[in-house]
Amino acid sequence: MKPPGRYSLAVAITLALIVKAAILYGLWKAFFSEPQTKKMRLPTGQVEKHLLPPAAPVQAIRPKGE
Repeated sequence: MKPPGRYSLAVAITLALIVKAAILYGLWKAFFSEPQTKKMRLPTGQVEKHLLPPAAPVQAIRPKGE
């Protein structure tokens, strides 16, 4: 028998996950849900050029004997 007033492990984990999900949702809603101004929207192509490096040329690997 469990002592009175003690939660099971499953209940404790479930409560912790619910609290974490609520905190993450609050942070997302506060900081990432919408840009602050309409001017902050950028074209996707411009963002990709800025964040992703240009692709390096692919060179064929040749065996040593050739």
